[in-house]
Amino acid sequence: MVKADDLFWASLCGVDGAESSAQSTRAQHAIAQRRYEAASNRAMARGFTYAPAEELAKTAAIEELLERIKLVEAKDTGGKSKREAAEAEALLGGVMQPPVRISEAFDIYCEQIASDELIGKSEVQKASWVKTQKRGVQNLINLIGDKPILSITRQDAQAFYNWLRERLAPKPGKPALKANTANRDLGCVRRLFASYAEFVGQEDLLNPFRNLAFKDKTKGEVPPFENDWVRSRILAPGVFDTLNEQAALIVFGLIETGCRPSEIANLEREDIILDHAVPHICIRPKAAREIKTRASIREIPLVGVSLDALRSAPNGFDRYRDKPNLLSATLMKAFKSRGLFPTPAHKIYSFRHSFEKRMLEAGIDRDLRMTLMGHTNSRPEYGDGGSLEFRRDQLLRIVHPYGSL
Repeated sequence: MVKADDLFWASLCGVDGAESSAQSTRAQHAIAQRRYEAASNRAMARGFTYAPAEELAKTAAIEELLERIKLVEAKDTGGKSKREAAEAEALLGGVMQPPVRISEAFDIYCEQIASDELIGKSEVQKASWVKTQKRGVQNLINLIGDKPILSITRQDAQAFYNWLRERLAPKPGKPALKANTANRDLGCVRRLFASYAEFVGQEDLLNPFRNLAFKDKTKGEVPPFENDWVRSRILAPGVFDTLNEQAALIVFGLIETGCRPSEIANLEREDIILDHAVPHICIRPKAAREIKTRASIREIPLVGVSLDALRSAPNGFDRYRDKPNLLSATLMKAFKSRGLFPTPAHKIYSFRHSFEKRMLEAGIDRDLRMTLMGHTNSRPEYGDGGSLEFRRDQLLRIVHPYGSL
């Protein structure tokens, strides 16, 4: 009751007429929300679940309605005080729940609807996930305003689509938005609308963002590093002498494992098995860090320069653990400043593509290639994909010759 009173008195505060229209709208919405919460709390304190009058008329038993009315009459002293009015509102459903705005729906989505997606993620992974989801939502709010989510129209969605389209082909001098980024923003708001509508039991609503997407005509695969380039340029003696040791060792760790950069950077001591007949690394999820897919869980024998790199870092890479942006920026700068990218299309991920290409050209079995790469295989699983000894012997067929680290 104390909470209900506090919310009720707070809801009686007016809106300053000098405020901007947007501020006034937000303030009015906040007042309405406090009034609704006050009614809900007051009804609960009286032993009832709050429901709007229209819903009570349709669903409540006559006995419950009479009991609610009796409580209101018992409180009526004839003076019609504001507190008595609040009592009537709470018990007889006199307050409608304010419509949930886009920003509020996004908070509900993150905290309740999609909360399971955050289980197992590290704090950095959680922040990255929220940032990716929120960008498209915030862009939509900036364009059409923070309106009630279920009142978004097809015209609103088309306006957002057109706003993104204009940024795919901007005026000269302005950076162009990638189709993949635009589609991700559209996907985020489309998923938010669908998930929230289903959450509140209105899944039959047509999604205003349905069938809106861009074709990515510029999309292309990241090219692999050719063997001669790796051996003559990247494995050249002293090429990384001025780069910090952990970053350099991560590069060497990538070459003969085909791992994603984050997989190498997030290895911990227990994942680097060096005192085994076949030294290897284990890519696996942790209590506070998930990995990309179930297929990504795997054991990779260490050979060549990658074996030496992990021997030099048996405890992993604490400087870059759970810091993917720092690692990416460091390696991109190091490679560009040293001219280690053959073309602008090459990326650090080119090591992964190079690893797969070398296995393909060496005739290594497709299933083993998929296992070592951590790719999902649609075939039924038979066996364990080969022993570590077998995997090591296969990888020795493609190992790069090199001098020393």
